[in-house]
Formats: sequence, C-alpha cells, structure tokens
Amino acid sequence: MTGPAAPLPAGERMMQRLVASAGAASEPTADMADLADVVRSLLAVQTYRDTRVRLGGGLFDVVITSAGAQARSAVALMDKIQDGCGPVIEDPDDGWLYWLVPSGSVDRWAPHSHAVCLGAPHTITLPSLNRTAPPGPYWHRPPASDRLVPPSPLREALAQLEPEPTPHAALADRLGITH
Repeated sequence: MTGPAAPLPAGERMMQRLVASAGAASEPTADMADLADVVRSLLAVQTYRDTRVRLGGGLFDVVITSAGAQARSAVALMDKIQDGCGPVIEDPDDGWLYWLVPSGSVDRWAPHSHAVCLGAPHTITLPSLNRTAPPGPYWHRPPASDRLVPPSPLREALAQLEPEPTPHAALADRLGITH
C-alpha cells in the first residue's frame, strides 16, 4: 500500500493547468477552407508579411523559454546537435524564445521547470522571413526547409542550461489561468 502522493511543485501545477486549458492538441480540419487559410498564412510569411497561425494541426507546436544567456547557449548547443538549429523566434519585448517543434510535441512534453510547450488551440504570429532583428519579434534562427527543433534534445539542453526567468507565471497570467 502506498501513501498519499506528494504535492506537485507550484511550477508543475501551473503547467498542468496551462496544458488543460489548451484542450485537445490537434483538431481535425473542419473543411478545405481551414486548409486554405493555413496555406494563405504561410504564403504571407514567405512574401514578407507577419502572420498569425494556429499551432498544431500538422504544422508545429512551440516551446517557450526565456531569451537570456542560458537560452542563447541552448541555441548554440542545438546548432551543434542539429548542424544548425531549427527555427527559433525571439520576442525582445517579452524576453522569450519560441522554438518551433513538430506538431504533437505538446502531447509528449512533460512539465518542465524552464519551458512551456503549447499546441492547438493557441496561435503564434510568425515574423516575415526577412525580419532577422528587432524591433518586434524576429527570426533568431530562420526556418530552413522543413526542419523543426527536435523536442527531446531541446528538453535535455534546457534541463542542463536552465534558462531564467521561466515563462510559466507570465503565460498563465496572459492566458487567464489562476494559480
């Protein structure tokens, strides 16, 4: 017989609430109009316009970390692991990095003390492909073909380097999740 489960740390409790608020990680496309919207959005990025896209749905999920020195070291480590890191967006206003990971990663991402993984129904604004410096969000590592950041090596790099400050509380506040 086992005793009562130990209470989860506050960060893990917030992560569980954040994941629960997201709902299903991938919703099937209701009709071809949804697919057409996705294609139009991606073409807009290619033609040098910022565009908002829904996470998941076969495109990608996103891992969010701080954009501090430890996170930049994680990018350098992923450069070595991937022979050039997959796509990463930096938002200097919020101080975050958005790592684009394969769609469905949110289903396999266990709570992490230094990162949050989000998928559908959340959205992200992709900067135009020519935006590689501030002001505003820009491509810290621009996309190269169909390569995304692999979640397992990223998770290990973030656990090793511990980028601070963590995004958990700020995301919970932004998404209206109570602690």
